[in-house]
Amino acid sequence: MSRRVARETALQVLFQIDFTGEVDSLEQVIEHWAKEFAVSEKNKKFTSELVEGTLKHKQDIDEKISATAHEWALDRLNTVDRNLMRLAIFEMLYYPDTPQRVTLNEAIEIAKKFGSEESGKFINGILDKLMDSSEK
Repeated sequence: MSRRVARETALQVLFQIDFTGEVDSLEQVIEHWAKEFAVSEKNKKFTSELVEGTLKHKQDIDEKISATAHEWALDRLNTVDRNLMRLAIFEMLYYPDTPQRVTLNEAIEIAKKFGSEESGKFINGILDKLMDSSEK
């Protein structure tokens, strides 16, 4: 099973947490979505690392999104785009095992599947700017 399914599962978890505000039962939420997507144990570990890391660095990540998406307030972004960018930025900046270009491409493909018609282009623009600034 691919890491994309783990990323998609992490997105579902982050979406639910963003929607409900509930983080106390994080393990149960991860377990629920891992079963829903039939995630292997290896990829469930990756899902957990992505979710926990994204939540741990959420304030810093949100500041980076706000600084890069000048004309968009974070709360104006749709929930899928906001959480997918959080997830991708965590992986790009704090998870060195994955090349940034891979993370960018994965985020675009996931946006096409779960986001709006414009999500892929929007996320590409924001992440590409962020990636350029982080490589300097």
